[in-house]
Amino acid sequence: MAAKDKYHDLVKDALIKDGWKITHDPFRFKAGELEFKIDLGAEQVIGAEKGDTKIAVEIKSFLSPSAMHDFYEALG
Repeated sequence: MAAKDKYHDLVKDALIKDGWKITHDPFRFKAGELEFKIDLGAEQVIGAEKGDTKIAVEIKSFLSPSAMHDFYEALG
């Protein structure tokens, strides 16, 4: 299991405080033969809204001395 990003719990708490229900931690899915893991899956709980709004959140920190290196690592 990969380590959580430094800000994982802060982002998760902020989403919950904003009315989002965390449905997956992490959110795993397949597209054809490829398997993906995104940090969080969430849906917003709003009583008067029609339809379902859902999001997947990937959390990244840019903490090394090189922002370009961190950006490259985040995008792969």
